[in-house]
Amino acid sequence: MKSKQFVVIGLGKFGQSVAKTLFQMGYDVLAVDDDETIVQEISDQVTHAVQMDATDEYALRTLGIRNFDVAVVSIGSNIQSSIMVTLNLKEAGVKKVIAKGNNEMHAKLLSKIGADKVIQPEMDMGIRVAHNLVSSSILDFIELSPDYSIIEVATPREWVGKDIAALDARAKYGINIMAIKSQDNINVSPRATDVIQESDVLVVIGATSDLSTLEALTANE
Repeated sequence: MKSKQFVVIGLGKFGQSVAKTLFQMGYDVLAVDDDETIVQEISDQVTHAVQMDATDEYALRTLGIRNFDVAVVSIGSNIQSSIMVTLNLKEAGVKKVIAKGNNEMHAKLLSKIGADKVIQPEMDMGIRVAHNLVSSSILDFIELSPDYSIIEVATPREWVGKDIAALDARAKYGINIMAIKSQDNINVSPRATDVIQESDVLVVIGATSDLSTLEALTANE
């Protein structure tokens, strides 16, 4: 099976982090930036690194850009360049384009011109930090959509010693327990008879409004 190929365009802190991590995971990564110094610095930490103006559609095509499975557009403050590059990638036939949005308006524009997914790292991190501040029991927070989220939460005191069936979290709280993380392992498909221990961390999915109830429950402990 052919390994996925990624191109990361824009090598600020976010772009470099994505490119290096993908390469460390064993994927082919082409890193692109118009700053030659940055390209030289990252060249031995990715498969290939190229200095070029990615807003030049012809130059992009010379890289065989359509052969890449995923393109990540992580251009920083230059919104116009970000939009131009995203357009060029879609027109060149790249299968999936993920673009970094600097703000909500930028994100909307990127979506309208065809970006398959738009991420806002600063906003996403802000949401996580806010939820972590609300309760020390909320260990991580991932927003799947405006309505649904996944959280990692320390076991509420009143849940300790109960099995999944007795807890009946779906009926009582409108949430589903996806996994139970203990010191020894991760149970990714907990059974109705599995008993929750005090030291367990629960991975829970549900409507954001329902998860708020769980947050309130742990915040009071």
